[in-house]
Amino acid sequence: MIDFPYLSSIRRRNHKKIIMLVVDGLGGMRHPDFDKTELEVAALPTLDSLSSRSSTGLTIPVMPGITPGSGPGHMALFGYNPLKYFLGRGVLEGIGIGADISDGDICARGNFCELDDLGNIVDRRAGRIQSNESVKLVNLINEIELTNCDFEVYPVMDYRFELVLRGSGLSSEITDTDPQITGQPPGVCLPAIPAAQRTADLVNEFVHGARKLLKRSGSPGNGVLLRGFSKLPDIPSFAESYALRPAAIAAYPMYRGLAELVGMEVLKCGTSFESELEVLEGAFNGEHDFFFLHYKPADSAGEDGDFDNKVRRLEEFDNYLDRIQALDPDVLVVCGDHSTPSFLAAHSWHPVPFLIKSMYSTSSNTEFNEKTCSEGELGMIQAEMLMLTVLAHADKLNRFGA
Repeated sequence: MIDFPYLSSIRRRNHKKIIMLVVDGLGGMRHPDFDKTELEVAALPTLDSLSSRSSTGLTIPVMPGITPGSGPGHMALFGYNPLKYFLGRGVLEGIGIGADISDGDICARGNFCELDDLGNIVDRRAGRIQSNESVKLVNLINEIELTNCDFEVYPVMDYRFELVLRGSGLSSEITDTDPQITGQPPGVCLPAIPAAQRTADLVNEFVHGARKLLKRSGSPGNGVLLRGFSKLPDIPSFAESYALRPAAIAAYPMYRGLAELVGMEVLKCGTSFESELEVLEGAFNGEHDFFFLHYKPADSAGEDGDFDNKVRRLEEFDNYLDRIQALDPDVLVVCGDHSTPSFLAAHSWHPVPFLIKSMYSTSSNTEFNEKTCSEGELGMIQAEMLMLTVLAHADKLNRFGA
C-alpha cells in the first residue's frame, strides 16, 4: 500500500531479492463442462510443491464484483489504489513502445478489427493478424487528415496499435469505441463532460476515416476499435516509496509502460517469456533487488474462451519455475492481475490466487488453485495490500510504532 502514511519511516534497504511473477489472467471459475477451474485441471507439480512451502491467499484486484482491466490489476499488485491512481491503457501502451507523448496529448489503445458488410464486429482482433500486416495498415491510416489536430499511429504488436492525438484543449474524458463484444457495430465516441466534445468528434472522424481506407486494403482488419483514452499521470515512485531498486522484464509493451510510469527500470527483452527469463538470469546478481516479470499466454487463452489452451499455458508456466527457483530469490511471489475464466472468455471479478515463498512461509496446501488458496494463511486481501506483505517477508519493513 503505497499510501501508507508511515511507509517512509518503516521501510528499509537490505540485500534480499524479490521476484514477482504476474501471471496475466491467472484465476478462473468453475467451467460447467468440466466442473473445475483451469488451475484445478492443470498438472502443476512445481506450483503445487511451492504452494506446500509458501504462504497463500486470494487477492481482490479492485473491489468485490468489480472486473479490472490489466492496468488497474497491475497497479493494485504494486500497492497503488487503482481507484485513486487510475491509468488508462492508452498511455501505458504508448510509453511501453516508446511513443512520443507530451503533457496534454491523448493516447488510446487500438485494435484492428474485422467488420461485416453491415458494419458489425465479426472479430475484435481481425483474426489476430500478424505484426508485418499490421504495420502496413498503420502506415495506411496515418494518411488520415483530422480537422485542426495532429496525430500519429504507432504499431504495437500483432493487431494492436497506438493512437496519440496532439493539440490544445484535448480531453481524455470520452468513451471508448470498443464495445468488447461481437455482433454489433463499434461504439460512437461520446464526451463525458461538455469540454470533451471536440475530442470525441476528432475520434469519430478518425474512426470513420480509418474505415474508409481500410475497406480498400483487402485485409481482415477493415475497422478500428479504440479504448483506454488517457493522459500522462502524476503518481508516486515505486522505487522511492518502497526503497527498492526495481527492474521490470515484460515482453508486452503495455506492461513495460506501466512499469516505467511507476518508476521501475525496464530491462530490454524479446517478445516471449523465454526471453524474459534469459534477461532475469543475466541480471539477477546485479544491483536490482526487485524483479517484476509478466506472463501473458494464460490471459490470451482465457479471452479466447479456450479452456484446454489455458490449461496448457498454465502448465507451460509451471515448467519455467524450476529455472526461476534455481536463482534462489529470498522472496518469490506468484500472483495474477485478475481472473480470466475461459467460460466467460473475458476478464472477471473473481478473486485471484497467490503465493509468497520465503524463509517465513508456512502452509499445509498440497495444490495451487482458487480453492486451496482461499484456505491459505493469508486469507483474502485487497491486492494493493500485497506489497506490504511481500516487503515484510523480505525483512524490508521495520516495526511500526513504539
